[in-house]
Amino acid sequence: MIDRRRPPDGGVRIEADVAVIGAGAAGLYVALCAARLGARVALISATSLAETASYWAQGGLAAALAAEDSPDQHLRDTLHAGRGLVRPSAARVLCDEAPGQVRKLEALGVRFDGDRSGRLALGLEGGHSIRRVVHAGGSATGRRMMRHLSALAAEHPGIEVIENARASGLGVADGRCATVVCEDGRGIAARGIVICTGGAAALWARTTNPPGALGIGLLLAHRAGAQLADLEFVQFHPTAVIGVPGREGFCVTEAVRGEGAVLLDSSGERFVDELAPRDEVASAIYARLQETGARSVALDMRAIDPARFPNVVAALSDAGLDPGSETIPVAPAAHYVMGGIVTDLHGRSTVPGLYAVGEAACTGLHGANRLASNSLSECFVFGERAAVAALDEPVAASRPADQPAAPIPTATHETRAAMWRHAGLVRDRAGLDALAGDPHPVARLIAECALARHESRGAHVRSEYPGPDPRLDATHTVLDASARPTVQRWS
Repeated sequence: MIDRRRPPDGGVRIEADVAVIGAGAAGLYVALCAARLGARVALISATSLAETASYWAQGGLAAALAAEDSPDQHLRDTLHAGRGLVRPSAARVLCDEAPGQVRKLEALGVRFDGDRSGRLALGLEGGHSIRRVVHAGGSATGRRMMRHLSALAAEHPGIEVIENARASGLGVADGRCATVVCEDGRGIAARGIVICTGGAAALWARTTNPPGALGIGLLLAHRAGAQLADLEFVQFHPTAVIGVPGREGFCVTEAVRGEGAVLLDSSGERFVDELAPRDEVASAIYARLQETGARSVALDMRAIDPARFPNVVAALSDAGLDPGSETIPVAPAAHYVMGGIVTDLHGRSTVPGLYAVGEAACTGLHGANRLASNSLSECFVFGERAAVAALDEPVAASRPADQPAAPIPTATHETRAAMWRHAGLVRDRAGLDALAGDPHPVARLIAECALARHESRGAHVRSEYPGPDPRLDATHTVLDASARPTVQRWS
């Protein structure tokens, strides 16, 4: 049972073994894994369960499950997509352990799509050399998984779900992170605190993310003294709907391209390999738009069976688009931050007692460009590892003094416009210098990382440095508590 105590100031302090901040795929799985090991878990969710960004995930889990596939082949694809910056040890863990996590999710009752013979139906997405993406409900994987995992968490006696609560600070005593402070003043003390708050792509004016994806977990960790890394690498999804009221930024999964959908320019010509890694496709679209002055390119999925992607077809139909008879206007939008809180292969940050999993974390797995659908697999592979490691943390010798909740900044229209203008698909020093003075602290941190990398690689393109610098292979831009960037190599 979760222990509740009242500190002298009259507030409520919850005593747990593990506190998890964020209830997306990573947070739910960390909580379930820890609780199944006998831990008392406090799960802090800024929204009601099953309303997080993971709910909208259309992609699936990448795992080498086909007879003709292997973890080694999955590793090769991950390394290729990451443009020379993938941390090999993290990629090896992901590729080796992802198949086992699919089986564990099935054992928890998650139902994935099958083929006519009863085997898992595997999809093909950009950057993959073979079909290895497991889906649920076609392109409704996030919705299906989140509903099921949320129900399991809500029913588990070892998990206290604290809904509609926002973490606003972390308490550190004697060099160890030991408490979470919420905006309403509640405090949660735990041996291990795990940040699973997702990414920061909603800082950009054009984004596929829900409004809350503002990098709050990164800011909490940075304020507590944890290192951040690789914030310059922000993936722009190539096929986000544009110019359609009510569906602006709606992400059309690249699985439709895996089934034969094509991209056409304003003259009706194909101009890119639709199944190249995302950085290539997004860059090709951007270049074509710059050449033609058009606002969008056309995604032609008229030859695709609509029953394969029911939620995509339904969303487009609700907006007055018929993908069976017309092309869909799309253009790149900010989608996924490859960088985040620096962690080891068990989710440990550089502050003892503090962990991170999922998009909030940076193990080095994604390098300069994430391989499609590796992110959900990451949530489960590293989520279980972090849950086990967090339970090995000692009980803090002393607790931080109770402090009032610190304000968490919101992103203004001006900040979001500046992020799109200065940290979009192509950046330059003048724009990044301007962004480094933005009022939003996460925007400033992103600008500092982007200024420090003098090359173009993967999702980071500097107009003054048009190609990759071989001297920067396998390097990571790391920010310490002072926000001064250094370049490091990770094994």
